Amino acid sequence: MSLLPKSDSIQIREVWEENLEDEFRLIREIVDDFPFVAMDTEFPGIVLRPVGNFKTSSDFHYQTLKENVNILKLIQLGLTFSDEEGNLPTRGMGRFCIWQFNFREFNVNEDVYANDSIELLRQSGIDLRKNNEKGIDAVRFGELLMSSGIVLNDNVHWVTFHSGYDFGYLLKILTCRDLPESQSEFFKLINLYFPNLYDIKHLMKFCNSLHGGLNKLAEVLEVERIGVCHQAGSDSLLTSCTFRKLKENFFSGSLEKYAGVLYGLGVENGQIAQ
Repeated sequence: MSLLPKSDSIQIREVWEENLEDEFRLIREIVDDFPFVAMDTEFPGIVLRPVGNFKTSSDFHYQTLKENVNILKLIQLGLTFSDEEGNLPTRGMGRFCIWQFNFREFNVNEDVYANDSIELLRQSGIDLRKNNEKGIDAVRFGELLMSSGIVLNDNVHWVTFHSGYDFGYLLKILTCRDLPESQSEFFKLINLYFPNLYDIKHLMKFCNSLHGGLNKLAEVLEVERIGVCHQAGSDSLLTSCTFRKLKENFFSGSLEKYAGVLYGLGVENGQIAQ
């Protein structure tokens, strides 16, 4: 299975509290053979904008990210595992598997959120009430993620698209703390938990004339979406397949020199932001 899976060959494995342990057991079994992990999250949007003077645009972007991630709650996480050639795992389950984790913490009646973001998630089929009733406890998820072999592992390659917020929410869950005040401390944590990562939005800067969001890029590269847009499982699969197609069409050899950069953060005019 490489690059362009067929929709009937894919199983999006919905993960709730009741099957969380079993699904992590499967993930621990596959991560060594499928060490490329494409990731996407769904969250309640952006509700705060910091005021004041900022040294760089990336400093403003980080402060915005930090303030929002610290007060908001993750709704959904999608993970797609693949090997060096883009093959997906089956593990004897017949169909190729990707994972979609549904979290319980966000409560639309109690928590702050961006109206347009929540309406978009509802229109995309996310049942927020079901998440509250049957969703995953974020603390338990963090414990299982910590021991899964996916994080703190130099052999795992994370593949994302414009993913500062995605990693922000994962760091908040993994550390059980608010995000650090400075970008330099944030990137120390990123480099510890996710030592190899690629942000496709950053890679696009080195590809002639490519621009826009993930859906636009996938369309240009003729990568077909499987599943529902704005659901994290489908978005993670699209991220995985688009990464393979981008690498095939625009890059030869190693991508190592492009690793570790999150679009809009950390690097401003070639300098590491503090």
